[in-house]
Amino acid sequence: MARRNTDFPFSTELHVNGSSDRPDDAAPHPTATKAYESVASGSHTASDEPPAGATAERHPGDGPRRSRSRVGDPLRSPRFAAPATRTKRAWWLLGTTLLVPGSAQLVAGRRGLGRIAVRVTAVVWALVLAALLLWVVWRSALIWLLTNTVTSAVLMYGLVALAIGWVLLWFDTLRLIRPGLLGDGMRRAVVLVTVLAMLVTGGGLGYAAHLVSVARNAVSDIFGGGMPFAPEDGRYNILLMGGDAGDDREGRRPDSMTVLSIDASSGQTVTISLPRNLQNVPFPADSPMNSVYPEGFNCGDECIMNAVYTDVMQNHKDLYPDVADPGAQATKEAAEGVTGLKIQAYALIDMDGFASLVDALGGIDINVGGRVPIGGGTNLDTGLKNPILGWIEPGTQHMDGFHALWYARSREGATDYDRQARQRCVQAAMLAQLNPVAVATKFDELASSGQQILETDIPQSSIGSMVTVATKAKDHELQAYAAGPPYYDQSFPTYPDYAQFQSDVSRVLANANGDDAQAAGGARGDAAASSADTPGTVGSQGAARAGGVSALGGGAGVGTAVVVPAALKVPAQEQLSPNGTCSVP
Repeated sequence: MARRNTDFPFSTELHVNGSSDRPDDAAPHPTATKAYESVASGSHTASDEPPAGATAERHPGDGPRRSRSRVGDPLRSPRFAAPATRTKRAWWLLGTTLLVPGSAQLVAGRRGLGRIAVRVTAVVWALVLAALLLWVVWRSALIWLLTNTVTSAVLMYGLVALAIGWVLLWFDTLRLIRPGLLGDGMRRAVVLVTVLAMLVTGGGLGYAAHLVSVARNAVSDIFGGGMPFAPEDGRYNILLMGGDAGDDREGRRPDSMTVLSIDASSGQTVTISLPRNLQNVPFPADSPMNSVYPEGFNCGDECIMNAVYTDVMQNHKDLYPDVADPGAQATKEAAEGVTGLKIQAYALIDMDGFASLVDALGGIDINVGGRVPIGGGTNLDTGLKNPILGWIEPGTQHMDGFHALWYARSREGATDYDRQARQRCVQAAMLAQLNPVAVATKFDELASSGQQILETDIPQSSIGSMVTVATKAKDHELQAYAAGPPYYDQSFPTYPDYAQFQSDVSRVLANANGDDAQAAGGARGDAAASSADTPGTVGSQGAARAGGVSALGGGAGVGTAVVVPAALKVPAQEQLSPNGTCSVP
């Protein structure tokens, strides 16, 4: 036991360093001994200088300095905080984790983890701002980055990593909150909000990664490789075909053929319908088919425009050794010969799968002009009439895939030109109603349907340009034209004047420059002038001169502008029947 000094008023030996006991073999601290002896002898008074051992200076042998107390910091020591402060602290930490992930860890404890998370957050926000800037100034480049195989994979795995990291930060934030220090009601509320935040943030990022994966697979399956193509004379020209390979058909025949001519700067789009029964279709000089049919596709009554595909696939595939779909390529070249336009790409839609695409879109709305039968026609095996299974009634109709397909294909009681007009309405309706909400909510279904029914030679590298002009196209009315009624009389497909048609197409496209007022009004003026200066006669080949553009059936919302013949040169009895009249509400 340590020796006790009975002369000192207290029964224990007091040391300046705070210890009350000292082992027997421990040497007394020099300054402490000096101070002790001074007090014991009574030599120290209130007026004297403080003893040497009472100074704030630390001796090297005193050991490490004890850490400063954090009792006054509620962020790091909520145990000593008031209940109201603990509640505020909990919500503050949750809010900072939502807005700036990692900031809660940075201020309330695990600074190393917090620094990493905050830096990642800063990088993510920088990338988001860069993406927004690209969307404004160079949209096609951004879309190329999002659809490129490599960058889309990086984006997909990056989103997964961010989702996992954010969920882990929520767990750590809940640990920092210490729910056990909160009241019962507040504890349950904090835990519930944390779980919901995990689901929204982590689940949202995970779903975004899923969408990127779906889009990545769809893009790689549908689109090919190669260099992007540039607009021709300021326009993108795409041949859209509706393929039909039913049991009663010999091979695939694209019964619906439409050239989409899109102004590259404004997005103004003109649809040019090509009747399936066009005869003597010319092929451009650089087409391999020109050597087979130098005078046009004139091998007999069956050699009409929609038979080009089947003829090439059965007899002339060797002319296109490096082409994935020789029939589609040859049909694209035939469309070039008919319109005089350079067509950069084609898209072939399997009509049997068309219904699934419309269903994935959520259906379409069309203002139907006259009753359209479901069913009908003649059974090719028996020669008997097929029954009428139902009707699509006049008025505004919301059509699912089944009814939209029948509306586009029905032939009973209608001409091919009525059917083509209905198909143009279906195209306009799909364009008008394909909105970001529908794409976001039905993305899986749309992508799956696209993979099943769509074939195209548009390269993956051109997707950005196509999306850019498609976005612009929604700001304009879709204008329509056709190589047949109501723009030309019914004899035109049989005795076509392709030079006249190409001239009329050029005039239509010249007016379709993005100025809807000019396209609808100025062209009507041209038509009126034409009708005043020129007698209304049909040419020797049965071609009727087309005048200008008129907005028909537009109403409120997106309408369809159509080119009308000058002075109504097409006889009234050859105009569209109610079966073929329609508009997009």
